Amino acid sequence: MNPHAFSAAERAAVYRVIGERRDMRHFIGGEVAPTLLARLLAAAHQAPSVGLMQPWRFIRISQPTLRARIQALVEQERVLTAEALGERSDDFMKLKVEGIGECAEVLVAALMDQREPHIFGRRTLPEMDLASIACAIQNLWLAARAEGLGMGWVSLFDPQALAELLGMPAGAQPVAVLCLGPVAQFYEAPMLVLEDWAHERPLSEMLYENQWGTPA
Repeated sequence: MNPHAFSAAERAAVYRVIGERRDMRHFIGGEVAPTLLARLLAAAHQAPSVGLMQPWRFIRISQPTLRARIQALVEQERVLTAEALGERSDDFMKLKVEGIGECAEVLVAALMDQREPHIFGRRTLPEMDLASIACAIQNLWLAARAEGLGMGWVSLFDPQALAELLGMPAGAQPVAVLCLGPVAQFYEAPMLVLEDWAHERPLSEMLYENQWGTPA
């Protein structure tokens, strides 16, 4: 047996939380205890990052009026997205795309400003800063699910408008509005699957060997 492996029960828990993580849109209010929120953010902060640049910044939205303004920005983009979808517009407008008004906590995850000097791992792939913050968000997501809390990633917003609303410096970029909090239940499958908007494809279609398109 691999001496570095966790116990069978611990491994099962890791795979379970990955499998049962959901992008939640339905919340039941409540609250997230400060100690728990700190623990979740600490998990996010332990994410890997290219060159150890740690490009993530999290803004907790505690003002109800500011939360409402963020929700209004999301609604504006929801309408524009529906228009861009053409024949699927009506179906899209029936989807619940955010839980900003009902969740216990709203966090905005953003890329820091002055990222240009960080070239370790980014000289040819500057977007690795975005990959790094995505890892932090995923850490937060999995930790939240393990704690029995739902989380939803909202990306329907104009980043410049949200940056201005939150007083971000030039070069900083909002990436996600995160809805976090108690839920009545977790979706049995991804919500977009349940709503017949999209369907998951098997890993076998996405796994190649040696050359692009050669099945593994």
